[in-house]
Amino acid sequence: MTVTESQREMLSLMTARVRDTFVRKALVLDGALDLVSACRELAAHRATAALVRDVQDGAERLGIFTTTDLRDALLHEQPPQQLPLRAAARFELIEVQADAEVFEALWLMVRHHVHRVLVRDGDEVLGLLGQLDLVSFVANHSYLAAQQIEHAQGVAELGVAARRIDEMIGLLHGSGIRIERIARLVTELNRRLFARLWALLAPPELAANSCLLVMGSEGRGEQILKTDQDNALLLRDGFDFPGLNGIAAHFAAALAEFGYPPCPGGIMLTSPRWRQPLSGFRESLRQWLYGHDPEGPLQLAIFFDAAAVAGDGTLLAAARDHLDALLAGQDQYLARFAAAADQFQEPGNFWTRLAAGRKGRDETPLDLKKLGTFPIVHGVRALALQYRVREPGTAARLQALQAAGRIDAALARDLLDALHFLMALRLTHQLHQRTRGARPGNEVRPSELGALEREPLHDALAIVKRFRAFLRQHFHLERL
Repeated sequence: MTVTESQREMLSLMTARVRDTFVRKALVLDGALDLVSACRELAAHRATAALVRDVQDGAERLGIFTTTDLRDALLHEQPPQQLPLRAAARFELIEVQADAEVFEALWLMVRHHVHRVLVRDGDEVLGLLGQLDLVSFVANHSYLAAQQIEHAQGVAELGVAARRIDEMIGLLHGSGIRIERIARLVTELNRRLFARLWALLAPPELAANSCLLVMGSEGRGEQILKTDQDNALLLRDGFDFPGLNGIAAHFAAALAEFGYPPCPGGIMLTSPRWRQPLSGFRESLRQWLYGHDPEGPLQLAIFFDAAAVAGDGTLLAAARDHLDALLAGQDQYLARFAAAADQFQEPGNFWTRLAAGRKGRDETPLDLKKLGTFPIVHGVRALALQYRVREPGTAARLQALQAAGRIDAALARDLLDALHFLMALRLTHQLHQRTRGARPGNEVRPSELGALEREPLHDALAIVKRFRAFLRQHFHLERL
């Protein structure tokens, strides 16, 4: 199969509706039926799963029974011929609407570790959509990567899954899949990868008394191609694990093998400052706010984007509670924090050169991160910090800020559109750089952009400029 054919198949899958796929009409069994009779029905219909209709407390509920559930049911103390089907079925179904795009069904399977989703048309049950029916021609891509991660028994097997994610990114982007959807799927797979690696390396006692964090763009769910490691470990106060140094080193080395370079600033588990008990992180937060370290605001920004991927997530919630308390009445600090969004300026006659697309002798490359994504991400981060918005992603933060009346709906929409365009343009050029064997970066030359890139880029950067003006006014940055 050629790359072009593969791309067409992926595009077909991702833009189709669930109702266009092979939704199997489900066998429906009564929850009072005994297990042996239920298995006879499955055999008679040559089915490996059935929906279970049951009544609990006067209300009807719908569950599912599969051959996997049969395995577990046979370990029950009650004999199979006496065990009612309701006792073996699962009643927390993952559902999708028939008019949803197939991508949504695929993402739900990956997100919830399930092999089937229930398909409804409104309230009507159409049947079950299974993984084999859904991914028959994309078996080498997203779902297989998720399966490889889940069943990996060692670091080498996880490395295969990590490389598969890289291949998937280029195929999805080349097929025209929207950048926010690529980011959402890649984020889910990456977090599953980190969690599985941690489970392979960390003994149960350590895993139960800690919280593994990813931070920065990975924490926000906005990293697509692999960049520097940004991770941390929150430990329960009073818990000590003597072999933690070696485990942290092994974790960082494995991620490096997967293609995540070590962080030049040492923002990794291997650094004691990013591997502390909760009380230590609370003190670090205080130092970042009130101390004299010029890197303090940067450290806070990275930590504020943290997301828990393994362990006890209440440790992160407790750290955020402490941060909220520290920030009470700190308007001056918030203004200095927000000012970073306005630190990068466009080079001279940049707007004219971008509009014309002509190459000059002294053509200055455009940094899509410094002039584009960073002002949006950091400005929204500053607003989220000010108004105690805890969602880690820029899109979710904008939605929460808009819902709370903290930002105009039109500006929020424009910022999100601009961010997604800039992310997509950046990914396009990074993939081109990677194809040429170069290290993916953030710089592009205006003369290398086509007209269909220059015009929306001009509009996106104009939105960024408008947002920077909003931040200057909102945080009174002229007083600094």
